[in-house]
Amino acid sequence: METILNYFETIPSSHRSIILVGGITFFWLLEGAVPLFKFNYKKWKHAWPNLFFTVTTIVVNFGLAFLLLNTADWVKANNFGIINWLPEMPLWLYAVLGVLFLDFFGAYLAHFTEHKVKTLWMVHLVHHTDHNVDTTTANRHHPLESVIRFVFTLVGVFLVGTPIGIIMLYQSVSLIATQFGHANIKMNRKVDKLLSYVIVSPDMHKVHHHNLLPYTDSNYGNIFSVWDRLFGTYMELDRDKIVYGVDTFPDEVANSNLKELLKQPFKGYRKPTNLEELPQ
Repeated sequence: METILNYFETIPSSHRSIILVGGITFFWLLEGAVPLFKFNYKKWKHAWPNLFFTVTTIVVNFGLAFLLLNTADWVKANNFGIINWLPEMPLWLYAVLGVLFLDFFGAYLAHFTEHKVKTLWMVHLVHHTDHNVDTTTANRHHPLESVIRFVFTLVGVFLVGTPIGIIMLYQSVSLIATQFGHANIKMNRKVDKLLSYVIVSPDMHKVHHHNLLPYTDSNYGNIFSVWDRLFGTYMELDRDKIVYGVDTFPDEVANSNLKELLKQPFKGYRKPTNLEELPQ
């Protein structure tokens, strides 16, 4: 574990790029071999706005990375944070707990908050208005959301007390996890269900992308499924019944247009429809 953390502590930017591009490439090819849904789309055309937002996410995170580094150095120097206040433990457990708690603050709590605060929901909406969810959807986040997510991660680093090696490990695992969860791949249902007891499986996360409440407001996790199960936000829905998108923003053409997506956070607030409110 020490070797792994030492590697991530000084991981070259080129290696991080390999993780990003390699993950997208791997799941892109896997989607072609075992697709969950056979989308009637031109895959590269669909991917264009999603890849644009992937680049803006990289730019935001890179531009603000010095804040993470300075915070990580401070908590280490001052022995501050949750995992530093716990009794002495093996290094592997220290790293696992660090990643687990960062997953809560940087992913689950950020995601949950975006769904509950109106202005943040409108920013997060860009991610949900993809009508053909696949691995490129993973980083389809408006630049404003990239900043919001970064702030939550920064707070997590401060409260959890994670050194830079664990932060880089978390971000790398988080990246692959979100690509996996969004990938349009058809796994054996039992295998997927088994995985969902520990990590966020593809079928579990796809429920979150259903176009109606209450499913849209469920399954917020990214790496670990424990947070949804612990806080009662875990839900199931037969994957064959899932309809992607947001029913109050149904225009697929507009939702595929980069200019429209950049303006989307500033449109009128509308949440998905509650199933109970639908006419019988």
